[in-house]
Amino acid sequence: MELKTGCKLVIRSVTEEGCRFRPSDWIERISTTMASFGKDHRLHYSNAVRPSMVEGEKCLVVENSLKETNPAAFDYIMQFVRANRLQMNQVCESKITELEQQSGVKTG
Repeated sequence: MELKTGCKLVIRSVTEEGCRFRPSDWIERISTTMASFGKDHRLHYSNAVRPSMVEGEKCLVVENSLKETNPAAFDYIMQFVRANRLQMNQVCESKITELEQQSGVKTG
């Protein structure tokens, strides 16, 4: 898949065969590896890798820019997606705005 500037990868908890992926907390596990605790002592997800609701479903959203800023993290996530045959789409800014308006949840 060619990565486009200004786009994000949306990774679903569904395999290519249409089965629900387990464990169900995999999104939080991956997101937490790039998160940090703020001065408020709360966990803050990275803008590059974070859980998000997309069309009513919890997904992992990965900024395409992560490939340049942290290639090791990007490769790890892509290997995880391939190994577990997870569904993944590339969503660009205009579509992201549309999804936010439909679901009422900000994805970025």
